[in-house]
Amino acid sequence: MAHESYDFNSLKEIMEITDGNLASHIKALEREKYISVIKSFKQRKPNTKYKVSERGRAVFKKHLDGLEQLIRQQRK
Repeated sequence: MAHESYDFNSLKEIMEITDGNLASHIKALEREKYISVIKSFKQRKPNTKYKVSERGRAVFKKHLDGLEQLIRQQRK
């Protein structure tokens, strides 16, 4: 969530995964409404970008909070 949105190839490069693997993850995130898909054309070529939704942002924050709590408990 460092940037406003990412295109498919950027995500694939950052995550170092295959097209099929990334597509599966994107479908799952989209199905849960954690991301929104923005389709457009860039110099006559299709360009698809993915953006985290408010729901996705809230769920991710809750996940991070849970991880932080787990870490704090382990330090005791």
